[in-house]
Amino acid sequence: MRFYNGARERACRLGLADLLFELQDILLSVDVRLKETKDANGAAVLRKMIDAAFEARGGWEKTSTGGVDWTKKLRYNQTILVRLGVELQVSARSDMLIRDIVHLRNSIDEGLIDVGVVVVPDDRLQIFLPDRTPAFKDAIRYIEEEFREAMNYPFIIIAIEHDGPGEALAKQSRKA
Repeated sequence: MRFYNGARERACRLGLADLLFELQDILLSVDVRLKETKDANGAAVLRKMIDAAFEARGGWEKTSTGGVDWTKKLRYNQTILVRLGVELQVSARSDMLIRDIVHLRNSIDEGLIDVGVVVVPDDRLQIFLPDRTPAFKDAIRYIEEEFREAMNYPFIIIAIEHDGPGEALAKQSRKA
């Protein structure tokens, strides 16, 4: 995990720590076993597995296009509302990370979320996924070098690992 601009402290102060733990629990609940060979697995299946874990948990709102992938809010004393936004970037080109960071930035600026999280494969898992799939190191590079404005926002990067060897995750076929 990597925290930016006081994201850890903000999450704790606003009472989002429970949602962060819930997010970690959702990610850990996904049993990812794949063929441990370079580029041998499809990433879209991994994304579907993670989305299914969010749906199974309940209470998370999914945005299909144009916004933050998953959000959840907590209400305290009928008045205080806090929200966590999560972008999953496990199945697209690494340059799509910028779009996800922009979605999170805009949602924070518009008051729709209080802390933004980007979930990516860790550097080892990425080796076994298609070659342009992002990794933890890519997310750090985009935030710290290529889009430095992002370091001024309460962002968290979470890298996910796989659980061990298994059958290859099916690759998505292109339809003509």
